[in-house]
Amino acid sequence: MSRPYVVTISSEKGGVGKTTLATNLAIYLKAINEDLPVTLFSFDNHFSVDRMFRIGRSPRQGNVLQMLSEETVGEAMELGEYGVQFIPSSGELWSIRDQVSSPGQLARILAASDLSGIVIIDTRPDLDVFTQNALFAADRVVVPVKDAPSLENCKHLYEFFDRQQLSRRTIRILPCLIDQRIHYDGPFRDPYQLLKAYAINRGYRCLEGFIAKSPKVESLNTNPEGRIYPVITHGRGTEVHVQFAHLARQIYLGTIENQQRRLDQVAEEIGRERSERDESFTTRRANLHSDCLLCDKPLVNPESIAPAGYYCETSDGATSGFLEEDCFAGLVFPYFYRSRRQIDASDPLRDLFRESAQRSYFVLRRAPNTRGHYQQQLSFYRFDEEGLEISHKIIELTELNQSVGQDALPLLGPLLQRTTLLDGENRLSDAFLLIRRVSSDFAEEILYDEQYRQFRKIADKIAAQLPAC
Repeated sequence: MSRPYVVTISSEKGGVGKTTLATNLAIYLKAINEDLPVTLFSFDNHFSVDRMFRIGRSPRQGNVLQMLSEETVGEAMELGEYGVQFIPSSGELWSIRDQVSSPGQLARILAASDLSGIVIIDTRPDLDVFTQNALFAADRVVVPVKDAPSLENCKHLYEFFDRQQLSRRTIRILPCLIDQRIHYDGPFRDPYQLLKAYAINRGYRCLEGFIAKSPKVESLNTNPEGRIYPVITHGRGTEVHVQFAHLARQIYLGTIENQQRRLDQVAEEIGRERSERDESFTTRRANLHSDCLLCDKPLVNPESIAPAGYYCETSDGATSGFLEEDCFAGLVFPYFYRSRRQIDASDPLRDLFRESAQRSYFVLRRAPNTRGHYQQQLSFYRFDEEGLEISHKIIELTELNQSVGQDALPLLGPLLQRTTLLDGENRLSDAFLLIRRVSSDFAEEILYDEQYRQFRKIADKIAAQLPAC
């Protein structure tokens, strides 16, 4: 099944007929080919789509908010009047504005869906993040303009396409709500000819024809039943009917002539990204130490990663691996919390530390201003999830050269030796070790791109805060 051809209706100018255009275009396309799946939804909050297409009065639970937040299309969609599928509108889209992180989010959702045929998207009269998503996914952008100011606003759409490195050929201007009673002297006989000339002069491409202003069509939105009636059933005697039929034929022919869909390109990009992510994950996993860096307990094998409590990586990227949870606790309490009593697994202090560690990053590094000192010191930092320092403790390593790996440093010594925290002369280097708690059920999750990028982001933020050695 081929991916759908996406038509976005967009204009930053209100009152130019975007929703009338979107809803009627969907019905006229079904009239051309009743077997053609046509799906419609709107990012505006006036619910005209629902009023025109809903069968019955009881709305389903799904809507465009669910589609974007849960990334599901099928569960949000319902079959409406005239055979048009629609996704109900939502008045709460503003609540997920910050969750829509990029203009490509909608395109990814649609590319992964089972939709086919034609998808029509009605947008708000501004270039917000939802409109940007609708534009990014489009094979054809239809821009209704009714006057010079609405045509002037088109430049923002073209600027968006340039920033996203998308082809301007996708955009087509369509004069709408043209008052045919107005005539001019000179080369431009009427508002349609004038707007078209203005558009061409700016380098814009236009669709053939226009949509006229019609009192009969405008009246279809006002009736005692609160319904919105389409032109094809209640306005056949108007010129607008002929104009919509002509417009629908242009869009339909575009779907036939342009077999390479925008969503196909998006799907290919997703595939490349997934391949690159898999390769990066495989590389990071292959570079891991297979044993706990503290106690040599096997944590990694070719098939899976055994339960581990913490992931750690040196700032130079030369060493990475996992730490067994009890080992790290055994390191922290005697060395950095100066606990003289035995802290076993059932001790409440252990539980308290485990809980606080969920929201922390830990750093081991040579103490500030100790480069070249014979008597070296090791700093133990704790940072919050934003990379801001919470605490800092220092321990003395008075016999480092003689006792590393011996009974005096039963856990700390091996950790220093197995990382680049020690240089070739067994002295503390300029590198630091960043430690982050991980899920014991799925420790390798931190090696996936999104989580690993966050880990490295915090590493960079911490590096900028640490004082000179």
